[in-house]
Amino acid sequence: MQVTCLRENLSRGLSNVLRAVPNRATLPVTQNVLLEGDDGQLKLTATNTEISISTWIGAQIEGEGTVTVPARMLNDFVNSLPGQTVSIEFKADPVGVSVTSDKFNGSINGISSDEFPPIPTVDGGSSVTIPADKFRGALERVVFAAATDDSRPVLTGVKVELKGDSYTLAAADGFRLAVEKGKLGEALESEVGVIVPAKTLAEVERLLGDGSTSVELSIDANGRSAKFRMDSSEVVTALVQGTFPDYDKLIPTSWGTKATVDLASMVQATRAASIFARDGSGIIRVMVNPGEDNGAGAMKVISRAEEVGSNENELEAAVEGDETKVAFNSKFLMDVLNVLKGDDVDLETTTPSSPGVFRSKEHDGYTHVVMPMFVQW
Repeated sequence: MQVTCLRENLSRGLSNVLRAVPNRATLPVTQNVLLEGDDGQLKLTATNTEISISTWIGAQIEGEGTVTVPARMLNDFVNSLPGQTVSIEFKADPVGVSVTSDKFNGSINGISSDEFPPIPTVDGGSSVTIPADKFRGALERVVFAAATDDSRPVLTGVKVELKGDSYTLAAADGFRLAVEKGKLGEALESEVGVIVPAKTLAEVERLLGDGSTSVELSIDANGRSAKFRMDSSEVVTALVQGTFPDYDKLIPTSWGTKATVDLASMVQATRAASIFARDGSGIIRVMVNPGEDNGAGAMKVISRAEEVGSNENELEAAVEGDETKVAFNSKFLMDVLNVLKGDDVDLETTTPSSPGVFRSKEHDGYTHVVMPMFVQW
């Protein structure tokens, strides 16, 4: 088989699938990318057996054939080529490809596609369409809150719930919780609840940057795997098995103090405080004062390190309720502020031992809970 395509498109396609290639592999063929013709397009697929990423690019295809070749070598070689177009000829003996662009030519040995792990088919279950821009934003605000260590495997995933015409994403790592509710493209007859690996959703978020208008989410009938289909890419993943914590119980239903501050100012104050917090156990103290006689309230963002010094930043705030103080981990505080957009951010809390709840009018269905740190005041 002979394939001719734009070098830029091939480079982008390889970059898309490369993230599924494991750094170390017990199965050598998983270090390879599968190349095949599919309905007049070149299909590229890579897998680590837990997650598979496929992408389709426009190409001129003559004949039929499939082959797998080392993914990183092909990617690096394509990126080094001078021409605008690339020709790839599939070789049967020995198995591999011949890659040509202008007067540059390279032969790369491969492995028969028969040895490539089969990609699970996801069918017989539920399928919904979600607007791409909304879903990408939701992923950006939720996925980072998932755990990165495997001590509690269910927390390395994101709970995805589908009910009626709504979806809910929830992630937690024992110290913080992010929840976002949004609307589906159409209503679903049955309720669905699965745990999708956070690493998978991070890849979906990245791929949604290709300009897709919608993403189709399919979950197989036995709840073992899921597929995310975008305009020119597809991600198939194994699902995390287990019971996700009842996150609704972790969100306070009331507050004693609510402070609304300018988001950009809060980010700047927290960034400054984080510099001192590096040498002070990563602690940032937040003090909220409602002001006197209905005057303007204030929020102080404070950090100190015994050996280095201290930092105090005061912000104007619209405060409802009582005076209060609470301490947070500087990284967790910075993480949530960095994913919010809009003019203001709301902080709801009650006592120094109560969680802090962050909300933004810009993100209607979003709630972020950060557990407090217990400190000497």
